Amino acid sequence: MIKTHQYDFLVIGSGIAGLTFALKAAEKGHVAIVTKGKIETGNSLMAQGGIAAVTSPDDSLEQHIADTLKAGAGLCNPEVVKMVIEQGPHRIQDLIQWGVKFDKTTSDEFALGQEGGHGRRRILHIQDHTGLDIHRQLQAQALSHPNIDVLEDRLAIDLILANKPFRSTPAREQRCLGAWFLNKNNNTVETHAAQHTVLATGGAGKVYLYTSNWSGATGDGIAMAYRAGAQVSNLEFMQFHPTCLYHPHARNFLISEAVRGEGGELVNQSGASFMKAHHPMGSLAPRDIVARSIDAEMKKTGEDCVYIDITHQSKSFLQKRFPVIFDRCLSHGIDISREPIPVVPAAHYLCGGVLTDTNGKTEIEGLFALGETGCTGLHGANRLASNSLLECLVFSHNAAESLMENHSAPADFSKMEIPSWQDNDKQNADEMIVVSHMWDEIRHLMWNYVGIVRTNRRLERAQHRLKNILNELRDYYSHFKVHADLIELRNIALVADLTVQCALARKHSVGIHYNLDFPALSENDTAQDTHLVRP
Repeated sequence: MIKTHQYDFLVIGSGIAGLTFALKAAEKGHVAIVTKGKIETGNSLMAQGGIAAVTSPDDSLEQHIADTLKAGAGLCNPEVVKMVIEQGPHRIQDLIQWGVKFDKTTSDEFALGQEGGHGRRRILHIQDHTGLDIHRQLQAQALSHPNIDVLEDRLAIDLILANKPFRSTPAREQRCLGAWFLNKNNNTVETHAAQHTVLATGGAGKVYLYTSNWSGATGDGIAMAYRAGAQVSNLEFMQFHPTCLYHPHARNFLISEAVRGEGGELVNQSGASFMKAHHPMGSLAPRDIVARSIDAEMKKTGEDCVYIDITHQSKSFLQKRFPVIFDRCLSHGIDISREPIPVVPAAHYLCGGVLTDTNGKTEIEGLFALGETGCTGLHGANRLASNSLLECLVFSHNAAESLMENHSAPADFSKMEIPSWQDNDKQNADEMIVVSHMWDEIRHLMWNYVGIVRTNRRLERAQHRLKNILNELRDYYSHFKVHADLIELRNIALVADLTVQCALARKHSVGIHYNLDFPALSENDTAQDTHLVRP
């Protein structure tokens, strides 16, 4: 019989959202952070740019709110945007109290950067490795906390729901009791039960062939929540970061938008700037516009990439401001102080996700979704640069605060019926070749048919093939022993299919979603969110 591990709070994922929630919730109860790899892996550590927050007298909350709403192209929830931006300075203070040290000027003020879509310098940063430094501080706090257990190398399989038939029970009447995990060290399934379960598993960049995301960004939390009956929303809005390093040995290394904030100019093969022809803000236009402009320039010239030219800055400045980027490029033979950086767009950040309220709560009782896993209404149709880490901090804080106020006595799991894990013992090593093939096929078709520029015909082709793949996967999943590659494939296939469903449901182009068969949203139209729920 599988042992049931019991906690007050179960956090699935160890990025900045999960760690922030865990540190705050641990003041009230026993927390388990369960992560699919090591605690020091994930997208949070790769965040270069920083955190957007109003900390300067030259800036204002109203300006940050306006910039966020403009980037979101009419789909942001204004009340959510206001709440998040107003909390920004307070959440920065949380980080400082946890030991985070942002870069300062010689006058001891925050050294603020500027990025695309921002009307002011408001990006707090630690050189070009902000996410890494923040994560290290939070990680150290979590590992030393007496109320927090950290369990590594455990891949979440599915959420555990109270024993009620799914089809006869609306999601709002379901209760999440925890999750099942595959322990990758011994290939056994573990049951982890909790009063409150938090999905902080990050995004789904690995659904696409080219991505800036780490290898574990397979949409696990979104897929699990959807299978459990929670609503997902706006999955068509996968943000493509305009500038990923174009090099055969560095396919997911990001060239931060902050490089353009310090004067880096996008140029073509001939060295000619081209962004002013697409937007008055030029190379600092919002990300969706920059990504489409680069895509159009590459198609026009037939070249495989474009370039960021920041050679006007001194070598000493670049080494001090962008040490990680400078050294990584140099390791590939590119001296960014002397030559432009080859870049291409890549899948970067999912603006949609599991639908939540302002406390990160989903429709399912006891289940929360934080960070990139959730769809909160902050980002709308296009995330404003460096608002993502701010969202992690704010919603993790809100979730913990709401549970502090309402958290009851520890659950008596002896009185709850925790469903047993049902596994199939059949194994066939040859079948893993098929799994690998389907993985590659999904990522290629999503890149080719559901990429930066879309058409209905491409979307329908993708949907047809994905339906076949999902049918094949159901057969594999029901006949073979659970395996890490199969679990992740099951998740990216589902998230890919849901993304296409959302894209086909939207009958206009807006923000990141650009469909050649539909016009842009007119000034007289109101954009609506795309919601999906398991039938």
